[in-house]
Amino acid sequence: MNPSPRRLPHDDYTVGYICPMGVELAAVEGILDEIDKSLPGTCDKNSYTLGRMGVHNVVVAKMPEIGTNRAAVLATRQLNDFLSVRFILLVGIGGGIPGEDEDDVRLGDVVVSKPTVTFGGVVQYDMGKVTERGLF
Repeated sequence: MNPSPRRLPHDDYTVGYICPMGVELAAVEGILDEIDKSLPGTCDKNSYTLGRMGVHNVVVAKMPEIGTNRAAVLATRQLNDFLSVRFILLVGIGGGIPGEDEDDVRLGDVVVSKPTVTFGGVVQYDMGKVTERGLF
């Protein structure tokens, strides 16, 4: 822990993290080089962990409930309160997306979304399972 935590203004934070559950929040807090003093919210009622990771000042929020809509709302609120945030990382434990060859995503893989002209880069794939015969 910091001997004397920093107190930076909202505009000094440029990277956002969203953690769906406490276990991810604990992991992100564990890799912070410094944890800063909290700041009063400007238009947001979320609770944030503020800190430094390398040269980046980061703002971390835990979702009150899981779900894609909740993540979108939290990201919007985080961007409204921390206007200098350039991007937000959703850090969480996810399932897999079975596929052929390089399209196969399994639990434990690191996934980075890449939007294309026809695909937004995010897949909601939580309403099924692969059967014993390999069918979804």
